[in-house]
This record gives sequence, C-alpha cells and structure tokens, in this order.
Amino acid sequence: MSVDLSGAKWFKSSRSSSGKECVEIAFLDAGMVGVRDSKNPTGPALVFTPASGPPSPVA
Repeated sequence: MSVDLSGAKWFKSSRSSSGKECVEIAFLDAGMVGVRDSKNPTGPALVFTPASGPPSPVA
C-alpha cells in the first residue's frame, strides 16, 4: 500500500514526553492514521488503516 503523506498535517502526540522521545500523528484520508518519529520527519512513517484497529503500545 502506498499513501501520499505530502499534505499530511502532523501534530505531536499528547503521550510524547517533553524530551526527545516524541511521536507525531496525522489523520489521513479514508480513516487512516499516520505515525512518525518527530526527530526524523522525512523518514519512514507507519500508516494504520481502520481495518487494522487501533495500534497497540509495544514495550
């Protein structure tokens, strides 16, 4: 699956710490959600579809 993220409006997650460990979220078309590392905004992003359900935290 290829998703165009060029127009995504990214914002910092309220669960991110005030330090360097920050995650950014973007609500995308068709109910998808993008997640990326704020330290690397041009790097890869995870995209979750409505069918995949909510992402689960990984310890």
